[in-house]
Amino acid sequence: MDPIKLRYAKTHEWASVEGNICTVGLTKFAVDLLTDVIYIDMPDVGDPALKGDSFGEIESVKAVSDIYAPVEGEIIEINDKLVLDPATISKDPYGKGWLVKIKMAGKPNLDHLMNHAAYEKQIASESH
Repeated sequence: MDPIKLRYAKTHEWASVEGNICTVGLTKFAVDLLTDVIYIDMPDVGDPALKGDSFGEIESVKAVSDIYAPVEGEIIEINDKLVLDPATISKDPYGKGWLVKIKMAGKPNLDHLMNHAAYEKQIASESH
């Protein structure tokens, strides 16, 4: 995925929509802050995704962090590869490191999420 074309949550998740399916991952900024990812707790297929609510956790040698749903809907797919090899998210956060796919409830709308330029401003302010 091209990071410039994605939308971003303040909590460092990225979202990409095709039709009514939203692919969700964690940004490179978030993954780099975590450093060595050792475990990812994923939701089950069929679980609800509530916008702004946690749907899983990512654990590194430094900390455990919640992962939040940027959209409302139902989890229809999880990236099983991350369960077996959590380091994949560090190597390729915008590609093979995606987390879940959510079938969005209602009309797809990402207006509440930031574009790439706005997200870059946010992470620049967090870096200081």
